[in-house]
Amino acid sequence: MHTIKDVARLANVALSTASYALNGTGKVSQATKEKVLKAAEELGYRPNGAAKDLKRNKKTGIICMFVSDFGGPFYSEVLRGVQDVAICNNYNLIVCTYKMTEKFLNERRVDGAIILSPHIPDDLILKVASPQFPIVVMDRELECENVYTVLLDNVQGAYNATQYLIELGHRNIAYISGPVVSYDNTKRLEGYKKALSDNNIEFNPNLIVQGRFTEEGGYGAAKLLILNSKLNKIPLDAIFCANDEMAIGAINALNEDGINVPEDISIVGYDDIRLSSYIKPSLTTISHYNYEWGTMAANLIFQGLKENSKCGKLILPAKLIKRESCIKSQSKEKFN
Repeated sequence: MHTIKDVARLANVALSTASYALNGTGKVSQATKEKVLKAAEELGYRPNGAAKDLKRNKKTGIICMFVSDFGGPFYSEVLRGVQDVAICNNYNLIVCTYKMTEKFLNERRVDGAIILSPHIPDDLILKVASPQFPIVVMDRELECENVYTVLLDNVQGAYNATQYLIELGHRNIAYISGPVVSYDNTKRLEGYKKALSDNNIEFNPNLIVQGRFTEEGGYGAAKLLILNSKLNKIPLDAIFCANDEMAIGAINALNEDGINVPEDISIVGYDDIRLSSYIKPSLTTISHYNYEWGTMAANLIFQGLKENSKCGKLILPAKLIKRESCIKSQSKEKFN
């Protein structure tokens, strides 16, 4: 791709002269202007409209949201919340993966960004955030001017899920984990461990299995738990999954092995996606109101675009949604 430097070189003029000619500013003779425009046409050069707007201190009317991937119902609910607020503010929304970070953050081709991807480093966020370019983070805690934080109370949510299973009489509670780099997963594991500790239940690392936050990952993790339980005589009477998609995959794996939910094992998920209330058995889960999470993040962006707004941190509370996938321990047979 050719740049304005190439145009200036071909037209045999200074870089500033080429810029004046292309932008219609400054004192440039008609002959020089025509020479520069001809060179630009020959090279197929087109000025970067976004960069021009930024130099003139204009708004693009666009905000960007970075996510780890586009799959799954969890992201769709959060994105719907962001989109609705953007529309209400007469803004457009671009959603992209972290691989587009360079283009939209470093070059600031949008007016602000919402980040829900652990792959974007903290130092980059801190470098580009400014009063003219507010950033909202949803997957980490950053103390910085012009960076707003809206988080889920993952520790309390996971604590509530594990505590509920303990109150039902379960003691051998497995945890199907999301990616180790995930802030949400780290906090959910912390809440799980805290509930065990508060109830004098020893933490067993053999009951922790990676599921990658996907239905397929939950299926594979459950198969591994079943195998470990049978081969190593590790008792298992409940599973807490770090999201609903993994819980659904785990239920399918258990059913294939003739292990019934909740008669043989209780399961709790996380996120309260729409499908969780329709599967059989309906899934006990933790709700954080994902749509509202998205609306809060988007509102913070537009708050940041206003003058004299102060950065802050918002935390959404967790709520246990009790459904059919859990029953009391004494009414079921544990397997090992």
